[in-house]
Amino acid sequence: MMNITIIDVAKAAGVSPSTVSRVISGSTRISAATSKKVKEIMEELGYHPNAMAKNLVSRTTMTIGLLLPRNADEAFLDIFFPEVTRGILSQANRSGYDLLLKTGMTECEEVEAVTKLVKGRRVDGIILLQSRNKDAVVRFLHEEKFPFVLIGRTPEFPDIMTVDNDNRQAAYDVTRHLLQQGHTRIGFVGGPLEMVVSSDRFEGYRSAMQEAGIEPRPDWYHIEASKLKDDGYRVMSMLMGTPERPTALVVMDDLVAFGILSSLSELGYNVPQDMAIFGFNNNPMSPVSSPPVSSVDIGVYQLGYTAAQALVGALKGQPQERRRTIVPHRLIARESSMHWISPKS
Repeated sequence: MMNITIIDVAKAAGVSPSTVSRVISGSTRISAATSKKVKEIMEELGYHPNAMAKNLVSRTTMTIGLLLPRNADEAFLDIFFPEVTRGILSQANRSGYDLLLKTGMTECEEVEAVTKLVKGRRVDGIILLQSRNKDAVVRFLHEEKFPFVLIGRTPEFPDIMTVDNDNRQAAYDVTRHLLQQGHTRIGFVGGPLEMVVSSDRFEGYRSAMQEAGIEPRPDWYHIEASKLKDDGYRVMSMLMGTPERPTALVVMDDLVAFGILSSLSELGYNVPQDMAIFGFNNNPMSPVSSPPVSSVDIGVYQLGYTAAQALVGALKGQPQERRRTIVPHRLIARESSMHWISPKS
């Protein structure tokens, strides 16, 4: 079958090839009637404009960059990353944008990946999935004045576009739930405090404890857990050997909570009788684990969808009413955190 060219379209439509080019690039110099006619001929002949050529004319790639803060093998073990990507992709596709994924195991690798995207003009805008305190990637994009949206927040640049949960409030709510169940020795398992989401959740946990007149002991919280299930085993081997060990845990991620469940079972402990657990992200396995794991539904899909929506709006020059959008969270209490009975003194 012969390839259809722009000249064939022009002849069939009775216009010049330059007019067809202007229609393809979305030029406002072409009347609505002519544009409609040319597009109908393109459809009829099965002509598909060359994307690279179109982008050269319009000076846009119609592509959004997405930075995964770890390698793909690790990232997609955690439900957060495929689910947030699904939300981003849904809105991007609806708006006519493709998605380009880049990864970085370290902050230096992330900066390098983003620099190549920006300097090479490979994308029109970028979505970041997390931030550190004094984040070099955020600083680079801010200085370059390159369009981007951060899923999270950064104290250093309050003027950038962000989509986030109120992570302090979420962790506060979880801790209050455990206090209401009768626990007073509540531990916290989280990531490095240089990550803003980790520090926000730790502050929410500590605030609820102090409000209840309890000062969390350093041996009740473990700050450095990764989001991999195996980390749960390492955490429990440390916490369960602690004098006056915690009887309940606020856990940053359901994947780590699953590792904690397995470890407790091997050590002969029962959940929630010996240790109550409340996680985050509402993993699809949480309702069917044994016991079902209590979790915070942070609206992962909505985080991604809203971030893409904000970025596309900015790329189209639409006025941004809010620089920061908060996606509501919801506590889902299941068996792992309920009906605990305080041991008699």
